Amino acid sequence: MLAFRSKTSSMWVSMARKTVATTKSSLPRPYQRQLTRPIVRLYSSSSNEATQPHQQEELISNKSEQDHHAVVSTFDLFSIGVGPSSSHTVGPMRAAKIFINDLKEHKVLDRIHTLRVDLFGSLALTGDGHGTPNAILMGIEGEAPDEVNTLTIPSRISDIKTNKSICLDGTHRIHFDYDKHMIFNYFKTLPQHPNGLRFCAFDEKLNMVATNEYFSIGGGFVVNEDTQLDHGENVYYKEETRKEKKDLVADDRRQQDIAVVSLPFSNAEELLKVCKRENMTIAQVVYENELRWSTHDEIKAKLLRIWDTMDASIRNGVMASSEDRLPGSLKVRRRAPALYQKLLKGLYPSIPEKGGYNKSQITAEGTPLGEGVSSSKDLANFSNGDVKTSLSVLPKRPRKRFFLPALDYLSVYAIAVNEENACGGRVVTAPTNGAAGTIPSVLKYYIEFISENPEKDVMEFLLTTAAIGMLYKRGASISAAEVGCQGEVGVACSMAAGGFTAVMGGTVEQVENAAEIGMEHNLGLTCDPIAGLVQVPCIERNALAAVKAIAASQLALNGEGEHRVTLDQVIETMRQTGLDMMSKYKETSQGGLAVNVPVC
Repeated sequence: MLAFRSKTSSMWVSMARKTVATTKSSLPRPYQRQLTRPIVRLYSSSSNEATQPHQQEELISNKSEQDHHAVVSTFDLFSIGVGPSSSHTVGPMRAAKIFINDLKEHKVLDRIHTLRVDLFGSLALTGDGHGTPNAILMGIEGEAPDEVNTLTIPSRISDIKTNKSICLDGTHRIHFDYDKHMIFNYFKTLPQHPNGLRFCAFDEKLNMVATNEYFSIGGGFVVNEDTQLDHGENVYYKEETRKEKKDLVADDRRQQDIAVVSLPFSNAEELLKVCKRENMTIAQVVYENELRWSTHDEIKAKLLRIWDTMDASIRNGVMASSEDRLPGSLKVRRRAPALYQKLLKGLYPSIPEKGGYNKSQITAEGTPLGEGVSSSKDLANFSNGDVKTSLSVLPKRPRKRFFLPALDYLSVYAIAVNEENACGGRVVTAPTNGAAGTIPSVLKYYIEFISENPEKDVMEFLLTTAAIGMLYKRGASISAAEVGCQGEVGVACSMAAGGFTAVMGGTVEQVENAAEIGMEHNLGLTCDPIAGLVQVPCIERNALAAVKAIAASQLALNGEGEHRVTLDQVIETMRQTGLDMMSKYKETSQGGLAVNVPVC
C-alpha cells in the first residue's frame, strides 16, 4: 500500500496509520479485509528524494522556531478556475488531479481497478450545490481548473454516471459506480479542516493500493494533513504536480517558506514599515517579491491575463440572456443582463435594445512598462543600479479625485461575475469564487470612469489587493467553512478597498486604513447559502461588498491615515470571531437563511 505523506518519517507512520484506521471503519466489509497490511512504501511531497530521519528531525526543529512570513505569490492568490466555489470546486478538482498524478509518478496507475472518494464536513453538506462531486470527477480524469472546457462537463458527468466508469488521467478507464463510490459523510468532519476529502484506490482484489487525505482551505489552495499542521506552509499547493517546467523556479517555489524574499513581511505593521523604509508603495513591494519567481515580462503578462479573465467574466454575465436561469433548485433568473441594458440606456439614450459591451481587456504587447521604460532590457538596466525596478514600472502617483456617475455599475458588474460563477463558468478566485465579483467590479468601475493608464492601474490594483489578501491568509483564513463569509466576501471587500485607495493615489497608511474599514464592517458575516447553492445570498452580497469597498476608500482618502483600529487588529478579530462562530453558519446550509427560506 502506498500512503502519500510528507515531512518526517514519524509523521508519515503516525498519519498513515491513522488514515488506515479511519478508512477501515468507514469502508464496506469487502474493502476492510486488506487494510491491516504493513506500509511498505512511503512518499514525501516536499522533495524529490527521501529525507534521512536525522535531517527530518532537524527540519522540524527549524520549522517550529521560524516565524513564517506572509508572502505568497500573487498568481496563487489570484488564480483562474471554474465556478461555483474555489474551496468546493477548484480545490477538490485540484486535489483529485494531485492524487492521480501521484499514482502516475509511482507507476501504479495500471493497477487501479476502482476508486472511492469520501467527502467530509462542509464538502459533504453543501457539495452537491457547490458542484464538488463533478469537480472531483473532472480532476480524476486529469482536468485542471484553469484549462477544463466548462461546456463539456455536464455531458462527461452524465457519461460517468451512466456507464459506471471513469477514465483516470484521460487514459486508464476503471470501474466507478458514482452512487457507491462517491460517499457523503454528512455528520463527520476530519479534525484538520472542515473541507476534507479522502481518496482510496483499489486493485482488482479490492486491496488498497494508495490513499491520501486533502483539505481545501479556501481560494483553491489544497494541503494534506501534514502540511496543514504548519500554518506558515500556505504557498504553492495549487500545483497539480511536483515538477515544473523550470527547475530553478521550481526549487525557489518549494523553498519559499524558508527563503528570505526580497522584502518579507508577516503582518500589516511590518508591511507599512517596509514601505516607509524603502520609500515604496505596497504594489512596488509585492512586485519586487514577485521578481524572485518570474521575470518582468511574465509578471506583467500574468497580471493582465488575470484582468482579462475578470473582464471576460463580467462580459459573459452581462451579455447572457435575461431569460436564463441559474442551475439548481432555486431557479433564480439572471439579473445582470437586464440591469446592464437599463444602465446603457441611461448612459446612451439612443442605444438599441440589445446593447454591446465596453471591453476593458488589455494586451501586454506594445504597451510601455513604465515611465522611461519600454522593454525588459531597460528594466534589467534599472535592476543593475540602486533604483529598484518597481519604482520604474509602478511609479508613485498623484492624488486623484473621483465622481460617482452610477454606483449601479458596481452592482451590475459584481452580479454578472457571480452569476457566471454560479453557472460553473470561468472566473478568477479573488480571493475565492464565492467572492469573485467584488474585486473585478471595483477595478472595472475604476478603469471605465477614472483610469488614465489602464495597464499600469491594473498592475497597481492587483498587486496591492494581493498584499492585503496575503495578510488575511496568514493571519486568519479565506475559507467560509472555517470563519464564515467574513473570510470570503469580507476579505474581498477589504482587498478591493485597499486596491482602489492605492490607484486613487492614497498613501500606504490610507490603503491600510481602507482595508481595515472594509473588513471591520463585515465582521461576523455568516455563510448560509440556501440549498447549498452559491447564489442566495452570495450574489447580492458581492454587489454590496463592492459598494462598501468604495465607501471605505472614500473614508480613508478623506482622512490622514490615522485611525484607532489597525488592519492587524481587525484580522485577528476576524479570526477569533470565526472560531467562536457556530458551525451551522460556516458553509453548511444548516442555519441562517438556508433553514428559514423554503425551497419549492
